[in-house]
Amino acid sequence: MSQQSWQKLVEWPLFIAAVLFLAAYSWEVIGDLHGPEAVFAESVIWGTWALFALDYVVNLALAEDRPRWFVRHLLDLAVVVLPVLRPLRLLRVVTILTVIGRTAGAMLRGKVILYAAGASVLLVYVAALAVLDAERGNGGSIESFGEGLWWAFVTITTVGYGDFFPVTPTGQLVAVGVMVGGIALIGVVTGTLASWIVERVSETNEAEQVATKAHIDTLTEEIRALREEIRQRA
Repeated sequence: MSQQSWQKLVEWPLFIAAVLFLAAYSWEVIGDLHGPEAVFAESVIWGTWALFALDYVVNLALAEDRPRWFVRHLLDLAVVVLPVLRPLRLLRVVTILTVIGRTAGAMLRGKVILYAAGASVLLVYVAALAVLDAERGNGGSIESFGEGLWWAFVTITTVGYGDFFPVTPTGQLVAVGVMVGGIALIGVVTGTLASWIVERVSETNEAEQVATKAHIDTLTEEIRALREEIRQRA
């Protein structure tokens, strides 16, 4: 089996695994689970981790240039090797955006806009989960999902009121990721809008050029007709 065939085969199963992981992790963090429910949620989380680990190993084995594939897929490696840092498990949900990007349609700009919108919503949500998981019970100011959601929103928009902030090393690492992600998303949106404006101006100029050419053609025909009339009278 080729690597491309494998990726096509597991694309949607990995998407479903990422959604299940996000649901289980959300339930575990927001519900502050204990007992059998916590065990069940952890089982789902580790089950999805096993699927991602298997996918990484198979892709590496099937890659034609393994060193190059390894270097170009360090994020996939991080998805596999970082489950010990609970909030950073959420890196796995990038699979959701990967599938969205592949199936969004034929228009490149449509893909970019859909990807940016999905990434924005997903980043705010998972950042709220991650920072709550890291900060709750550690003497910080973020002790509920609502507070985590507010913090993630003002951070990704680069507003940063400062009323809520992480105090643990893991929470601060999450904050750095959200800041970088926010800047990247702003760049994507700005670039997309700039591309749209340039295209609109280009379309307007093209329409004007077509109209001008048609007008010139009309004048040329009239001049020819006048020349012919003058020649006949002469």
